[in-house]
Amino acid sequence: MRMTTTSRRPRTADTGQGLHELPILDSATNVIADGGLLEDAEHLSDALSELIRVIQFRDRDRACCYDISVSQCYALKSIVDAGPLTINELAAHLYLDKSTASRVANGLVDKGLVVRERDAEDGRIVRLVATVEGASVSSTIASDLTREYAQMLSDFDPEARAAITRLVARLGQSFTARVEASGGTCCVVG
Repeated sequence: MRMTTTSRRPRTADTGQGLHELPILDSATNVIADGGLLEDAEHLSDALSELIRVIQFRDRDRACCYDISVSQCYALKSIVDAGPLTINELAAHLYLDKSTASRVANGLVDKGLVVRERDAEDGRIVRLVATVEGASVSSTIASDLTREYAQMLSDFDPEARAAITRLVARLGQSFTARVEASGGTCCVVG
């Protein structure tokens, strides 16, 4: 087992059985007990950083094809997928503060992709609702992405495709579990 010195604090992980300390840092010696795990984590960090960087550029370039920003694209998808949302709910979906989510929503309203509607039961509540055009734009973007992903996955056999999907979904769940977004306030990474 390789030993590596570090000044990092102990980390925790949810293994489905509650949070517990990972065998990374011996607090008495400040030595990592499982260097392989840390090395794997560094490789994952590098791979995810590159993937996220490329996806961000792709998203930016693709979203402009539909005359909306990347943030508006994510907001529109959230509204279409979840149904009518308040600004606070949209902010929580997007991990944004309320004022930023409001600016994103204003852009969608200005483009005619979303409308604001008063809640039928409580007129004080305003919900964002996708218009027919908004739902159509969201569907077109989703279809285009699905075709792009199909092209990428065509290089893999069915078992590898299933494993990729399963692992990416599991990573997404793991990241989501570590981010708190309550009612449109700023996120706190845990």
